[in-house]
Amino acid sequence: MATSNHVFIVPVLSAIALVCLAQNNPNDTRDHRMEITLQRLDQGVWRSVDPGIVCRQNDRVRFSFRSNFNGYLYVVNHSSSGSFEQLFPNEATGRNNRITAGDEYSVPNTQTTFRIAGPPGYEVIYWLVSPVELSLSPGSKSTLDRHPSSPTKSNPPNLLPRCDDNLFRARGECIDASAGPRMVDANEKLPDTLTSGRANSRELLVIRDNEKSVIASPAPLSGPAVYEFRLAHK
Repeated sequence: MATSNHVFIVPVLSAIALVCLAQNNPNDTRDHRMEITLQRLDQGVWRSVDPGIVCRQNDRVRFSFRSNFNGYLYVVNHSSSGSFEQLFPNEATGRNNRITAGDEYSVPNTQTTFRIAGPPGYEVIYWLVSPVELSLSPGSKSTLDRHPSSPTKSNPPNLLPRCDDNLFRARGECIDASAGPRMVDANEKLPDTLTSGRANSRELLVIRDNEKSVIASPAPLSGPAVYEFRLAHK
């Protein structure tokens, strides 16, 4: 997937999303919940879509995000081509990554959009959650920080999306049941930025509510946690 607007375009998007969030009240015993919705631009209108939808080349997409606690949001991208890119915050997608409980945010948080590009496969989006701010913010570079990587368990080579004939057949949409949000495998090798943030998969619950995905921690988070969103595309 690529980040693009009328002027700014960068290569393939594979999303590693890092989210750092600080809780409203240290003594609050409520569970911590995050809602993520994938949106696709359809004839000039942003429409929420199933998280398992298989996107097409040059589709424009973005994410809607909401949490029930305060904090900071970071997005890092692992593309189907094998490269890593920090997508948010940065100059093109927005630098203000502070989020407030109950408010809804778009990622990107500017007029920029993510454009589907690169080899067919999966963009792996890691969401990092923390009750304290971490030193993961990018520098002042206007381009995304990239480095090559070896295939991982979450993004193996030559793995192509597959349509589930039992899902959304009436609307003619291709839905891959393995795409969308999921837990990070305990043995999965994480990108260096996530490792340096001491991220942990923790015990998170993943719930799908139509197009909306809910990720919940049964107890308030006391440290960084990470989960991922697999975005499938042809």
